[in-house]
Amino acid sequence: MSRILLSLGLRCLIIASLPAAEAQQPQILVFAAASLTEAVQEVGASYEKTARVMVRSSFDSSSTLARQIEAGAPADVFFSADTKWMDELQSRGLIQVASRRNVLGNSLVLIAPAQSPIRLKIAPHFPLAAALSDGRLATGDPDSVPAGIYARAALTKLGVWDGVASRLARAENVRVALLYVARGETPLGIVYATDALADKGVRVVDTFPADTHEPIVYPIALTQSAQSQAAGFVAYLTSPQGQAIFVKHGFTVLTQ
Repeated sequence: MSRILLSLGLRCLIIASLPAAEAQQPQILVFAAASLTEAVQEVGASYEKTARVMVRSSFDSSSTLARQIEAGAPADVFFSADTKWMDELQSRGLIQVASRRNVLGNSLVLIAPAQSPIRLKIAPHFPLAAALSDGRLATGDPDSVPAGIYARAALTKLGVWDGVASRLARAENVRVALLYVARGETPLGIVYATDALADKGVRVVDTFPADTHEPIVYPIALTQSAQSQAAGFVAYLTSPQGQAIFVKHGFTVLTQ
């Protein structure tokens, strides 16, 4: 009995000591676009096995994250889904310019719920509004969210924007738009190809031609207030090991 009590006592002591031990371990905070969620989480977990650093991540639209950094959020790394919001932080002196690098590419797709019978071929003046019937088109808010900005550009070039502009389900980030479609709350949505891969509740109807919108580029940079350990994480993320994880999740790796 005394041995059991001693064992239980030691276990309780170990458990009680874990938070303090973790608190002493360096932590970095990564602000990353919502479309990067699974890939960045996997890279972070992989990096933690090679370095005594805990990687914490916050995912949302690039616009929301950039504004949070502008407001003083203690992010060490900013990983955006477009160059616009990285440019915004750079213009305000909030990133380390020498650390900035374009890392990934993606493509834009039209999606429907997995069981939807909708069939469309993306082309100039394709019948998108008719396909919506009395429903809405889910995408990121085109006034601020990168996925929505790319979507508006593509639909405008294809000549169908005016027919659907008033029928958008404007999501605060691309993963919310994905969720609208996966739940069947909207008949169609526009997200990144990698988002469609991440949710079995949707299927790709068609892919937007690359020349209908600006190239989808994901830049990364250290913030001005970044801890020294953050540079090691960025180096790992852009290494062959890190890049392989992003490729697995459907991203393309950009060469400098």
